[in-house]
Amino acid sequence: MEFMGLTPNQWMSVGISALILVLVPVIGRWILALIIGRVIHRLVSQTDTDLDDMLLSAVRPPINWLLFLIVLQWVLARLDFIIPKAGNEIADHFFFIAYLIVICVVAWRVVTSLFDWYGKKAAIRSDTTIARHTLPFFRRIAFTLIGIVAFIILLGRFDVDPSAFVATLGIGSLAIALAAQAALADTISGILIIIDRPFRIGDRIEIRDLNTWGDVVDIGLRSTRIRTRDNRTVIVPNSVIEKSLVVNHSYPDALYRIQMDVGVAYGTSIELARDTLVRAVQQADVVLEKPPGEALFLSFDDSALLFRVRCWIANYADFRIALDQLNTAVYDALGEAGILIPFPQRDVHLKVDAVNAENVASILKSPTVSTE
Repeated sequence: MEFMGLTPNQWMSVGISALILVLVPVIGRWILALIIGRVIHRLVSQTDTDLDDMLLSAVRPPINWLLFLIVLQWVLARLDFIIPKAGNEIADHFFFIAYLIVICVVAWRVVTSLFDWYGKKAAIRSDTTIARHTLPFFRRIAFTLIGIVAFIILLGRFDVDPSAFVATLGIGSLAIALAAQAALADTISGILIIIDRPFRIGDRIEIRDLNTWGDVVDIGLRSTRIRTRDNRTVIVPNSVIEKSLVVNHSYPDALYRIQMDVGVAYGTSIELARDTLVRAVQQADVVLEKPPGEALFLSFDDSALLFRVRCWIANYADFRIALDQLNTAVYDALGEAGILIPFPQRDVHLKVDAVNAENVASILKSPTVSTE
């Protein structure tokens, strides 16, 4: 006896399948919750890191979806007397896509948990600059790779050769890289600057090739912003900074040495000049007593004896003020000591032979010299 084209055994199979579809996911979810909540959670709670806890929370919902899909596929396989052959093929494709989506969701949640965990650890280690700039960039790269791999697998399922897609993707990536070569170079340089940390936000740096110096206010992926002493912001591409000679005046600390070259006249006592310069340095308010200042006799210049005066100040930010005080003190001290600061001068000696000596003398004594 058939009802709606199905025998009693077939109707019983339908009922059992419906019951399995309802009860097995509920019971399985309860069993998984029991295993994960009591056994696995107890194990991961004993570890020192909270990464395993985050990963467990990330994969728990997709596992429930995976269990439901497995039960649904098994139930439909029991009802093959209802579903036609074409329907079975459609169901196979459907479940393949569903499983692929679940796997992608698992990968996406795992990657998100990993980056969130590392971001928290970086914040604790005061690496907020690195986390703030690099983590979103690498997270997008990871998500893009997951999507590309999933799409290639999907193409292979439907017998579509993915080599053309991969070749197109490679050519497109190359075209984009060539078109955005400058931006890509700036981005890579920005990542290297953030990781290597040659300077930090708040440091005073000097870019020798650009004749630019000031305080770093922001380090981005594409550019670095520097505020000059004139309260102007200079935006420098990171690729330019990477290729330039950068002097960090704030590292390793704010202690700063000033040096200046002073020339004194020939005939001046070396010890007198040295003592005068050292005493002048000690009179400046911003100069530290230790390490003590010094004056080194460097060379015999064309017009002067060259000394190099060196001293230390507590903070590099006082460089201009300290230089003003030092110049003033040195100038006053040399004047009080009677030591001359010579200007460039040259002695010219004219040599002539005895035959032409009288002619040259007469020409020089003449009030006018004809140029004809």
